[in-house]
Amino acid sequence: MQLQQLAYFVAVAEARHFTHAAERMRVAQPSLSKQVRALEEELGAPLLNRARGNVTLTPAGEALLPLARRMLADADTARREVAELAGLRRGRVRLGATPSLCAGLLADALARFHIDYPGVELLVEEGGSRDLVKDLARGQLDLALIILPLHSSDPSLVTEEILSENLVVASPSHSPPSRRHHLRIEDLRGRPMVMFRRGYDLREATLNACRQAGFEPRFSVEGGEMDAVLRFVEAGLGIAVVPSMVLDARPGLTGTPLVPPGLHRTIALSHRKDVEPIRAAQAFRATLLRFLTQAAQDGSLPQGVELAGRLA
Repeated sequence: MQLQQLAYFVAVAEARHFTHAAERMRVAQPSLSKQVRALEEELGAPLLNRARGNVTLTPAGEALLPLARRMLADADTARREVAELAGLRRGRVRLGATPSLCAGLLADALARFHIDYPGVELLVEEGGSRDLVKDLARGQLDLALIILPLHSSDPSLVTEEILSENLVVASPSHSPPSRRHHLRIEDLRGRPMVMFRRGYDLREATLNACRQAGFEPRFSVEGGEMDAVLRFVEAGLGIAVVPSMVLDARPGLTGTPLVPPGLHRTIALSHRKDVEPIRAAQAFRATLLRFLTQAAQDGSLPQGVELAGRLA
């Protein structure tokens, strides 16, 4: 079994078409087909159903696909790690982060890292925590900033709590939901709400809080990502429960805290347990933690955000 054969198989499995996969891999289609056939002979089972114009995976192919992706990702990680150990001043960090973090603290931390390590390439994947955890497990990310708790934590991951953040009720600055300094969850009953798409951890947090208070929230619009939800609130379509940090530099929005103990979320830095993060990823972790610690010391963390875990 060769890594090239696995790469060709993954390309066909994702494209569902041999010619398109060959174009993606920049190889002649007969050569790609031959290598996939050789892989099937090596494994002793067909991996693909080859109906004209409709390539599908066999049960053996379904079983192999996630393993092949992970093996290819690990091989790429090994190449980069050896290159770094050889003394090359280059590398790559594949970092996952939720949209609220991308819109908040992460940009400044990335800028600090880029100054310290200008030769290291930064690849940022934005997504929900559940998707990022899956990408970590598949070897497609080196590190991920995720939200805890997850409904199904993955024992193959190491998570390090780094920040605790309050959730607030976002509303247009010209039309706050109340003149009071705090709101109760019960005050959201019957109010039109802008709701995130399904799979968003903030959607689950909001629904759970409302249901525990004995009511179902009323949606005026739903299905958006972070930027869309904030813009919909600015336009007066409704209120939304959001992390406090995303309201920085958005003068059109006001964040009203919830009555203590309110709603909180924990932000964690995560990586695979079975693979030591590459040196570039370790350097990013160290830079991020220094940045957050310094920000806490000089009072520049966004309002409602504080250090968590052993950093506090």
